[in-house]
Amino acid sequence: MTYIIKEIAEKLYHANETKTPIEFIRNHYSLDEKTAYEVQDELIQKKITKHNEEIAGYKISMTSAETQAIANTHEPAYGTLLTSNLIKSKGSISLSNLFRPLVEPELLFFLTDDVSPDATEEEILNKSKIAAGLEIPDSRYIDWFPNFSLADLLCDNTATGLVIVSEPTDSPSFEELANINMELFHNGEKISEGNSSAVLGNPVSSVSWLVKKLASHHKVLKKGMVISSGTFISPLPLLAGKYEATYSSVGKVEVSFLP
Repeated sequence: MTYIIKEIAEKLYHANETKTPIEFIRNHYSLDEKTAYEVQDELIQKKITKHNEEIAGYKISMTSAETQAIANTHEPAYGTLLTSNLIKSKGSISLSNLFRPLVEPELLFFLTDDVSPDATEEEILNKSKIAAGLEIPDSRYIDWFPNFSLADLLCDNTATGLVIVSEPTDSPSFEELANINMELFHNGEKISEGNSSAVLGNPVSSVSWLVKKLASHHKVLKKGMVISSGTFISPLPLLAGKYEATYSSVGKVEVSFLP
């Protein structure tokens, strides 16, 4: 099995480096969740070694019943963020560097201290600052959304592309965090809106899920990490132009994509 894990990770790494998407892993391998996460770990380690990167945090995927249904699962999934995945707000990105990206408005948790493996939601909030964010999911598979399986997604680091980050602010209360309104604009035109309650009822509940899931994999959240906590809306195809997401009581984030 170790050989297969390395083989799959190499295929995905090569696809990323050459910007050449591949067929779904499930077409050639049968993997359970545990093994698929091990492929993710192998892929991340390869990127760290080859590009001298560091783990910057995690992103949480499939926080809605709809996206969980796509992958035939009952819970979210996580991917690993590297330093190269984080882009500061107001930057510009060339679409030629991406595969088939989507856009997801998400709140970001900036950890101000190590988080214990059995942390409560209260502890997580006490050790976090919150920021407006946009996740840009992007996968190494051909025609990937919404056709992936759980194993496909986990092996490909849950379609981690980019996360656009704004400056963090003090965390709202638990109750306030459950009712953050978001508006998403493209080239100044409002294209979507959502509420933080769509993220497992409260984005901090999503991070709480992550803490427990990581603990089961012998991992912990560390001071300085960034957590992208889950999308407010169903993902939208990404187009060239300027995106801006505003979050009540948190702030806004913006980014431009060049054709």
